[in-house]
Amino acid sequence: MYEIREDDLSGQAVRALLTLHLAGMHASSPPGTVFALDLSGLQKPQITVWTAWRGDQIACVGALNALSATHGEIKSMRVHPDFAGQGAGAAMLDHIIAAARARGMVRLNLETGTGPAFEAAVRLYLKRGFLPGGPFSDYPSTDFNRFYHLELAAQR
Repeated sequence: MYEIREDDLSGQAVRALLTLHLAGMHASSPPGTVFALDLSGLQKPQITVWTAWRGDQIACVGALNALSATHGEIKSMRVHPDFAGQGAGAAMLDHIIAAARARGMVRLNLETGTGPAFEAAVRLYLKRGFLPGGPFSDYPSTDFNRFYHLELAAQR
């Protein structure tokens, strides 16, 4: 069981996990295909960040970017390596989906990459009902980037 709470990004643990996330995205992606947000990018008013904790250890981070009143985007999903395969990512994704529904959003979008570093996340997204689709917002379509969408209105 994880305690999920809104995070103001001031703690060392969340900052370290976000640094790990950015480094991992750059190490696993071709130049020009990384759209992960840095700390300042996550501190915008339309973005809510949550962290999942087990005791005093951070297990996962995830964010919801409100693209509009009805459409959201999942950002910065990252499980701490010590918690890989222990349900932290699923708990966070379920929390973000519930938050989007509670805000009246009808669609969630996400962008991710291709290759082994992204496969566990893609399996989780597919298991939660996300379907592959085209680019959204201002994302470019590349051979590396993949896009997934979840219609929340259809699941009510």
